[in-house]
Amino acid sequence: MRIGLILGVVAVYMCLVGLVETFKARWIISDVIGLGQLLLIMAGIVAGYLAARQAAGAGGVMAVAQGAVAGVIVGASLAALLVVGHLVDLRVMFVNASPALYSLLAFGRDTAAGSRLLLIAGAAAGGIGGLLFLIPTGVRRNLIWGFTAALILSLFQDLLQLLLQTPGLPLTVRRFLFATNGPSLAGAATVCVLTWVLVALRSWRGAAVRGRIAALPPAGRRGLRLMGLALGLAGLLLLPTAGGSFVSLVMVTTGLYTLMGLGLNLEVGFAGLLDLGFVAFFAIGAYTVGLLTSHSQLGLVHWSFWTAVPVAVLVSVIAGILFGIPVLRVRGDYLAIATLGLGEITRLLVLSDALSPWLGGSFGILLIPKPVLFGLELSAPGQLYYVTLVFSALAAYVAWRLQDSRLGRAWMAIREDEDVAQAIGIDLVGTKLLAYGLGAGFAGIGGAIFAVLLGSIFPHSFQLLISINVLVLIILGGMGSLWGVVVGAVTLVGLPELLREFGEYRFLVYGVVLVAMMLYRPEGLVPAAARKRELHEETTMGDEPVDSAPAAIAGVAAGGEERAVGEG
Repeated sequence: MRIGLILGVVAVYMCLVGLVETFKARWIISDVIGLGQLLLIMAGIVAGYLAARQAAGAGGVMAVAQGAVAGVIVGASLAALLVVGHLVDLRVMFVNASPALYSLLAFGRDTAAGSRLLLIAGAAAGGIGGLLFLIPTGVRRNLIWGFTAALILSLFQDLLQLLLQTPGLPLTVRRFLFATNGPSLAGAATVCVLTWVLVALRSWRGAAVRGRIAALPPAGRRGLRLMGLALGLAGLLLLPTAGGSFVSLVMVTTGLYTLMGLGLNLEVGFAGLLDLGFVAFFAIGAYTVGLLTSHSQLGLVHWSFWTAVPVAVLVSVIAGILFGIPVLRVRGDYLAIATLGLGEITRLLVLSDALSPWLGGSFGILLIPKPVLFGLELSAPGQLYYVTLVFSALAAYVAWRLQDSRLGRAWMAIREDEDVAQAIGIDLVGTKLLAYGLGAGFAGIGGAIFAVLLGSIFPHSFQLLISINVLVLIILGGMGSLWGVVVGAVTLVGLPELLREFGEYRFLVYGVVLVAMMLYRPEGLVPAAARKRELHEETTMGDEPVDSAPAAIAGVAAGGEERAVGEG
């Protein structure tokens, strides 16, 4: 009953905030089921699964029965909303409690018949959830992956249809996968089956393949890694051609957040210096390029983009060092508040009347020219995509080299304990200022590209929310992880941009994702090894558990000094 009530409240909430009515037009299977209906069905299935898991020791029949009861309670909650909505005008408080929503809940019938159908549908969904718990883990995993693939096919149908229009691909593939208003039944079923087969093959032969790869000589493993990198690079290079200008623009935006994420990761992920004013460095890079290249009256020297970028990076680094000096002695939450204040001071200074003759005030800086390379003006999003890709790759390489360097290890020591780091001889002042300066330099590159992308810059483009988004993508991807920054940027910036029609619920999804991440995967999607060990005591180090590391060291010592020195 408790699980059913909780999921029932969730289902009613999704109805009243407009999720169900908005998403019903996005067909999972054309003219069969929409995303809005699927959300309600999933509430019943999840309730049934959780209730069955509680009754795992009572037998299969009891587990399915409890799942069905939980599903009935979810259906009863929706039926209560349907009845109350016909008795009371809920639109006075909930604007999304519309007749279209009630018609959807009642399956196009009257209130009494709709309520009965909701109870039956809830029991069926809960029973399916109970059966889902009883089936073997491997089969359940295959089902979930197949369902996820069909859902991805629906959510990104516009992008996929655009990619399938690439010259050389037969038109019959697109017509098979998609109907007029969504994925076809045959297309969705084919995608599910293919996904099941691939997941089953991975489960069946995955361990053997990994063992063979591990048995290869170093040259062979290096060749496989290079082949994978080459394929990934080829996909990135061909993306603007296949995806068009919109996808290119989304990828440029993702690249800008990746640059900022790599910079903030040096401060937060490596050195443990929480910075909520990071957008100030992004703005400094943009304004520096604007002042040095603009053809407006605010332009200073009318340099090219390529000449102005190194100056913008240098100015951002200096600003980062100056930014870090006042907060050297501040730690923890107080550091976050102090950096937040400094970031807001920067924005207000740009907006001030005192600096408007030089920075343009609220009117900003206009007429910023596009980059020109070998006589070709890089004005299209697809062309600027390659500029962003090159600078992002360069920043990632620098961050990767810094990670295991003497400076990177000093940052990590400061992150763990400043007092101990100082006691072993680490210069706290210089090391912290380097983190602020280098991180600011990465953000400055992003600001420079942002300025030429828009051709103009305004103070209102550099709000606190940008700093929050960059910090969130680091947390989601994995603090201290370079790949985590990329995955976080794609997840929180790229995917929402491709799903613009659902943008109204963007921050609702943000909140749900962050709460789920903090509860079930606090280390992030692609965590750094050290961070994962900190948060999971059971994590293994190589083939041995972490707790057995002292025993392994003792074994090396018992084996003789000669072997220990050789391994060292």
